[in-house]
Amino acid sequence: MKLLWRDFRDFLKGWYRFLFVRLYFSLSHFEKAKSLVAEKLYEGRGKLTRPFVHSGMGGLAILGVILAPILANSFPSRNSFAQTPPSSAVLSSVTEAEEQTTTQVADERRRAEVIDYTVQSGDTISGIAQKFGISADTIKWVNDIEANLLLKPGQVLKIPPVTGVVHKVKRGDTVYSIAKQYSIDPQGIVDYPFNTFTNDETFELAVGQILIVPDGAMPKPQEVSRQYLAQQTPNAGTVVASGIFVWPTSGKISQSFRWYHQAIDIANSLGTLVLAADAGKVTVAGWPDNVGYGNRIFLDHGNGFVTVYAHLLKVSVSVGQTVKRGDPIGSIGSTGRSTGPHLHFEIRVSGKAVDPLAYLK
Repeated sequence: MKLLWRDFRDFLKGWYRFLFVRLYFSLSHFEKAKSLVAEKLYEGRGKLTRPFVHSGMGGLAILGVILAPILANSFPSRNSFAQTPPSSAVLSSVTEAEEQTTTQVADERRRAEVIDYTVQSGDTISGIAQKFGISADTIKWVNDIEANLLLKPGQVLKIPPVTGVVHKVKRGDTVYSIAKQYSIDPQGIVDYPFNTFTNDETFELAVGQILIVPDGAMPKPQEVSRQYLAQQTPNAGTVVASGIFVWPTSGKISQSFRWYHQAIDIANSLGTLVLAADAGKVTVAGWPDNVGYGNRIFLDHGNGFVTVYAHLLKVSVSVGQTVKRGDPIGSIGSTGRSTGPHLHFEIRVSGKAVDPLAYLK
């Protein structure tokens, strides 16, 4: 370290001497020339002395402005050598860079359009699916590929942005009919941020437009029934143990947790009872903004957790009151930006939304 500092100091001294000598002689010559010219002007009764001196000083100011950034970039930062990281720090920086790259790759998956991918030697459908973070079935459906078909190098595949189905809207199609066709809740289509509608209030579609159906599946009745059976939610309990969240209602999980939908949707009929997932204090109750969540309830549980219950038909609590775990707080509705009766349920930890399925018991 001392040797490095000594070399850096000698480097700075060398630059100082070089620049000082250059500038000293340059300015000396300039002053001599200026003095000679000034003497001649004074001999001519000094008529042009003042304009010349002013012009000279202006020229020096302009020269300084031009040279300042050049000289500044010529010198390395004083801390660039002193803060040279040891090998462990270098490895840490490399790790951080790799993590940042991974994050950027993950962010790049958040795209709106279907892209083309050219098959390389050794590629498989499952490998390509893993590379783009989607299911193998999604690639098979959009490319009309049979289950056991081998890929050929150079073959071009369509890659959707998310797991699900890519649907081209036909005459007579609606969000509801498309959702029914691919066995999902219409809310999933509406919530996908890159789907557009000719009318945001009625979710009207344009013939020929491409619609992404997240988590949709090509019609296969036997597979759909198994899917719904696996996602059947249990009845909400009245457990009182602190820190454990019970199911807020009964029904079917019509949409799961996603980066663009940081909640789960539980579908059931209008008026189905909604319960407090844990004891807490009501901080929001009602429909204050007339959009978005519709009728909603926010419960602050006092331990860093907040739960959100949205699209309610009825709100049975008021701001400021406390409720016990399992107490009725409202009923399932379809208010706000909703395509049908369901409960939009969120769990937030220290202000950040998390997957409720990791906490519900």
